[in-house]
Amino acid sequence: MYLSILTHPIGTFYICADDAAITSLTTKKPSQNDGENDITRQAAQQLSEYLSGQRTQFTLPLSPNGTAFQRSVWQQLLQIPYGTVCSYQQVADAISKPKAVRAVGHAIGQNPIWIVIPCHRVIGKDGSLTGYAGGLPMKDALLELEQQLNAIP
Repeated sequence: MYLSILTHPIGTFYICADDAAITSLTTKKPSQNDGENDITRQAAQQLSEYLSGQRTQFTLPLSPNGTAFQRSVWQQLLQIPYGTVCSYQQVADAISKPKAVRAVGHAIGQNPIWIVIPCHRVIGKDGSLTGYAGGLPMKDALLELEQQLNAIP
């Protein structure tokens, strides 16, 4: 597994990839490290640009490991526009599984490439912030970053 590390005021990120795509993004240091490759370096650059407000979309090859249902949820997360939010129910509706809200929430919680696959853009039906792999303060900071930059004409 290839690994790049990005340190930013919001946190330290470990970007993992195989030979073809990003496989995970985490704040926990992985035990295996075969050094960087072009994919992890590109991901670190794009993540840095995103966190500094210079990038609104990622153009990275992604290969998250999950079930077919999880991958369908994660694919739907990629459709949520920068600077906007939606509810778990809206995600469930969008994948034609309106009764699977809890399963959608679980799949979102298992997203291995958070930020790039923007699970931080999913909030509670009542507008409340809900769980996030990086913690609620990070989720709040990411949403605030996107909303501020999205408001600039």
